[in-house]
Amino acid sequence: MKTFTEYLYMNTPHKRDYVNITEQVSSLVKKSGVREGLCLVNAMHITAGVHINDDEQGLIKDFDRWLESLAPHEPVSMYGHNNGEDNADAHLKRTLMGREVVVAITGGRLDFGPWEQIFYAEFDGQRKKRVLVKIIGE
Repeated sequence: MKTFTEYLYMNTPHKRDYVNITEQVSSLVKKSGVREGLCLVNAMHITAGVHINDDEQGLIKDFDRWLESLAPHEPVSMYGHNNGEDNADAHLKRTLMGREVVVAITGGRLDFGPWEQIFYAEFDGQRKKRVLVKIIGE
């Protein structure tokens, strides 16, 4: 069995951003040489997540509005965590959207359903963060 590990580094221009990383992950699958296996994509920060969905701008705006309605950034004083920090909402948003995804690799390619894409979701951005891509298989 082969294993392959690489990191993607993200530094988003906004506090909240949704970045399609499908092509980057697909390139790493090809680079790994794995033909049959699994690909784990994992946000390595507690205020960022990874999820799979459709790359449709209306849907991305809907996610952002929905998350902000459930865990609004302000007033920052409403959160117990915000004692010297102001990112409690980012922790909650990450919990809702998830930490990682696992995608099957079939025939050397990510094996998606229709419209599926991998997104890095940033909830406390404007600084360097990383995403783990771990590929295992034959």
